[in-house]
Amino acid sequence: MPKVAKVIVDVPSRETDRPFDYLISESMRGWIDVGSRVAVPFGRRTVQGFVISLSDHSELSLSRMKPIQELLDHLPPLPPDLVDLAEWMSHEYACSTISALQVMIPAALKGKAERYIRYAEPKQDTDVAEDEPDWYSDSLLQLDEEKQIIDYVKASGPVTVAHLDQRYPGQSVIIKQLLKQGILIESQSIKDRMKIKTVKTVVAAVHGEEAEQAMASFNAQSKRQKEILAFLLEVEVPIGMQELLSTLGATAGTVKKLAEKGFAIIEDVEVFRDPYKDRRFKASKALSLTPEQQAAYDRICETVDHQAYGVFLLHGITGSGKTEVYLQTIERCMQQGRQSIVLVPEISLTPQMVERFKGRFGDKVAVLHSRLSAGERYDEWRRIREGQVMVAVGARSAVFAPFPKLGLIVMDEEHETSYKQEETPKYHARRVAVKRAMQHDAVVILGSATPSLESYHAAKSQTNESFAPILLEMRERPSGSQLPKVEIVDMREELKEGNRSMFSRGLHQAILDRMERKEQAVLFLNRRGYATFVMCRTCGYVAGCPNCDISLTYHQKSNNMRCHYCGYSEVAPSVCPECGSEHIRYFGTGTQRVEGELAKLFPGIRVIRMDVDTTSEKGSHEKLLQAFRDKKADVLLGTQMVAKGLDFPDVTLVGVIAADSSLNFPDFRAAEKTFQLLTQVAGRAGRHLLPGEVFIQSYTPDHYSIIHASHHDYLSFIREELKHRRNLSYPPYCRLILVTLSHENLQLVVRMAENFTSGLRGRAQQRGWFGGLDRFTSDAFDILGPIASPIPKIKNRYRFQCIVKYRGDLDAIDLVREITNETLEQLRDGLLQISIDVDPAMMM
Repeated sequence: MPKVAKVIVDVPSRETDRPFDYLISESMRGWIDVGSRVAVPFGRRTVQGFVISLSDHSELSLSRMKPIQELLDHLPPLPPDLVDLAEWMSHEYACSTISALQVMIPAALKGKAERYIRYAEPKQDTDVAEDEPDWYSDSLLQLDEEKQIIDYVKASGPVTVAHLDQRYPGQSVIIKQLLKQGILIESQSIKDRMKIKTVKTVVAAVHGEEAEQAMASFNAQSKRQKEILAFLLEVEVPIGMQELLSTLGATAGTVKKLAEKGFAIIEDVEVFRDPYKDRRFKASKALSLTPEQQAAYDRICETVDHQAYGVFLLHGITGSGKTEVYLQTIERCMQQGRQSIVLVPEISLTPQMVERFKGRFGDKVAVLHSRLSAGERYDEWRRIREGQVMVAVGARSAVFAPFPKLGLIVMDEEHETSYKQEETPKYHARRVAVKRAMQHDAVVILGSATPSLESYHAAKSQTNESFAPILLEMRERPSGSQLPKVEIVDMREELKEGNRSMFSRGLHQAILDRMERKEQAVLFLNRRGYATFVMCRTCGYVAGCPNCDISLTYHQKSNNMRCHYCGYSEVAPSVCPECGSEHIRYFGTGTQRVEGELAKLFPGIRVIRMDVDTTSEKGSHEKLLQAFRDKKADVLLGTQMVAKGLDFPDVTLVGVIAADSSLNFPDFRAAEKTFQLLTQVAGRAGRHLLPGEVFIQSYTPDHYSIIHASHHDYLSFIREELKHRRNLSYPPYCRLILVTLSHENLQLVVRMAENFTSGLRGRAQQRGWFGGLDRFTSDAFDILGPIASPIPKIKNRYRFQCIVKYRGDLDAIDLVREITNETLEQLRDGLLQISIDVDPAMMM
């Protein structure tokens, strides 16, 4: 049995980002394994850690090593493959190993240290005379308060410091004195944030002749006990205490008396919190596949059946039936005893996906997403770890579902930027999915109507050996319906014609037509709130956030202005704070304003609005979408939440209010994101028997992304966009690392950004990397910046950034991490923050 565990401790700092050796006691040696979660002494604290390897030896002598204090789980929460994945992520995304490990477990297991106080039992010393008083004796204690505290701790066992402070307020000095004297002892233990849920159950403890004798023993006063025992004998299996009491109208005291007589057993039984326990899913069977679907399915199953690694890019137009291919491939994996993970990009897509997968596979499906309660998420994760399910459906972090026999990972809408985590560790679920598939000899399916340029280029060029998907295409809808007709509306011309409404004349008439025909419409605007900024028309004052360099967004319902970066809010002014003018106006258009305009222009129209403000409550996505499905509304108005993945048979109209909004971001992917959004939202119309119609309103109607989206022409867009990317040396023709430095002092952060960039440039030149990116050599390296970030101040911190471009086998990530550590060493004030984002999805 190994004697030494190498542990990554949960102390997020550069100095502790390495394994520490701890001694495994003999009693723990049979239990501790790679991936185990342990409590270990670290300095004067007790901290949580993860075992990443086991050994018989250590560079430290066994006498100098500290022992592991506690094993926190009998079953390791992380299998060895996820531990290996965390170490890969640490290098690939320039993050600490502990942050990579922590993102893989549910929040319930992110334990925290609790301080406990217990009574110190007197030592048995035979040399002390029996009549000699010892320092534990009550006679030596001077204060009644001391006696009360000691008696309470003796009777209660270990109690938390917080509990003791609450019970004896103002007595902290006395408690500290008792600790100094050694009468009380303080210790630490790691406690999880969530406990396993249990319910009390009751079952009969007697049967046969014993039961008959028990029933005969009841007198008139114990009539209720007799009824309860008769009921328990009839149901035979354990029943929940609450169900028993409500069914018979009995009291818990009566049941306890029955148990005290030995006629019943009351037990705490572990139960799983099921977020869908009250939902009934309509069962579905596999559908007949179209020739295109069958060809894609057969090609994927060749690799699945060989249990070999493979990546497939399933490029299918909106409504082409990609989900049915996913479902049948998963069923093929299940027949082989292998599990599957299905990733969806946003919470809003999860209800529909859950419906499809629960309807097909029932209780074999677990759901993982952030809108579940911590307890529900923990229990769904436990069902996966304990082998009770075969499929996990969820958002980005579901890629870490701890399946032992992983056969398939499906990534629906693979182009979505929400698969990239914006907080540390800044991983991309696509790269992590590919790495996991390599570990398990599994298959990855990347599905999209508008694949990312990186994925499509890799599939067509086959130059990247580690990530070169096989391209599978589906260009027809199984229903036979045609893609909707799209009309681009030049809003400049509408303004010239005197139309000052946010709705073009064509869209206005189309909405009236749908109301008359009892059909439904989807309106898309990628901007929440009522107005994007508040301005004084007299002096030009714009209400801005005091903590961030950004204007406040006005929300009409609450009559306040909010910053969507730091959360700052204030009441909207009635007069200008600068000049006192009453000419305060609201500019820009948000979803709240569109909702108000719809009510004014279309009397009686029923609107459901879906944005961050209306979907903050648990289950709100399901309720709103179900209401729309039940035709309780004529229009579904929303942000990106309504742009993709939704399928409603009566939606025949889609209107895009401001197609330019995403084009104006300072991001080289702006055109690609615009094309993807427009194509996806247009695909919501005419998916069934009724034909669809789409209006795209724009002030730049000649932009190639809008023109190609109106023709549903992905290939033409790709060709044009790739030319721009190649000319400017941007992905997929290189990789990027975005480095952002922030500090409260502007001059200091400017100086440190310049030092960082010059240090990086100098070290790259020493290695002979610098230059050559524009010549498309095999290895190339370049640095842009430093410059102020597009949003130069957030939360009172000034931000500067530089961008590293590189191509080939250069270990640029390692070099950036090296210079980052050196820069932080130069300024050890603890206030300088350096963020490293590998393959950034957002340049803000």
